[in-house]
Amino acid sequence: MSGGAVRAWRAMVAGVTAGAVLLGCSEAPEADPAAPGSSVSAPAPAPTTPAASPTPAAPVELRLAFAGDVHFTGRTLRLLDEPATAFGRIAPTLRDADLTLLNLETAVTGRGTPQPKRFHFRAPKSAYAALRAAGVDAASVANNHVLDYGQVGLRDTLDAAAEAKFPVFGAGRDADAAYAPWLTTVRGVRIAVLGMSQVHELAGQWKPTATRPGVAMAFDTARATAAVRAAREQADLVIVFMHWGIEGSSCPSGEMTSFAGRMSRAGADIVLGTHAHTLLADGWLGRTYVHYGLGNFLWYGDSKSTDSGVLRLTVRGRTVVRNEFLPATVSRTGQPVVVSGAAKERIEDRIAAARRCSGLAAKRS
Repeated sequence: MSGGAVRAWRAMVAGVTAGAVLLGCSEAPEADPAAPGSSVSAPAPAPTTPAASPTPAAPVELRLAFAGDVHFTGRTLRLLDEPATAFGRIAPTLRDADLTLLNLETAVTGRGTPQPKRFHFRAPKSAYAALRAAGVDAASVANNHVLDYGQVGLRDTLDAAAEAKFPVFGAGRDADAAYAPWLTTVRGVRIAVLGMSQVHELAGQWKPTATRPGVAMAFDTARATAAVRAAREQADLVIVFMHWGIEGSSCPSGEMTSFAGRMSRAGADIVLGTHAHTLLADGWLGRTYVHYGLGNFLWYGDSKSTDSGVLRLTVRGRTVVRNEFLPATVSRTGQPVVVSGAAKERIEDRIAAARRCSGLAAKRS
């Protein structure tokens, strides 16, 4: 989308806030057994070498990157004047992974009717070009803003993603599509990614049915658990990307911890999420890696916190063998910028404090 088109877009929405020896030899002439004095003897057997036991191939190690909530409204809409540079200096960090996922916190539409809620976010189709240019491989749309402009807006969001050939997950044209995983293969590893929301606002109206588009809701625990179990049968690695939490709180709610446990028992290898507009902490539930909240990433305002960052995981088989959070801050342009020194230490201290109320183990078991 050209800069002029985006500026026209901006005018239209003004006032709206916002994962293919041979050994050469010659035969001796055969002796004639009928000839007098002749004899035929069997050739001496060739020496043999015991066959070596096959060495099993080492499991592939994948580097995964995850980031928080992204939308293009207010100050971040103008970033789409140049989609290729919309994410700024953080983009190389996102590209430096085998798979990168985040949450797209907006409807991608120019139509629809605002829903009865306080904040409404929408973006033009060039949002997908910006995500791709930054190295994002797929995005969750299981959140409390993809239906800000109703079912028309959701259908447009899905249509625009299909047109851009950009994968989204966590919402669909019916319940089956909404709860279906995004399936991809990276360096021979089959990965299933599911998106779900645990936000109560308008959940009843936004849940999908057999005939209505909507967001995969965590409240339907039977459907959510069945979706993860089905994904487990299809993939080597199962990731659940949640939208959950209490805005402004760095501690998980009982609802979150209960659902994380359910997902772990159903077979999820990684469970993580966004929504609280502040950073939460990570750890283990048995062998499942959990991160309760990645905060805002590319964001129109300060919200509850400007603390941000990129979660980087190294996975071997089904196991997270290394976890690292790269602290960043949401800058005045709305773009996240990696920090160092005192700013980095301050964010790390806040995460350490949040870890004390996470209820997660420091090591996998």
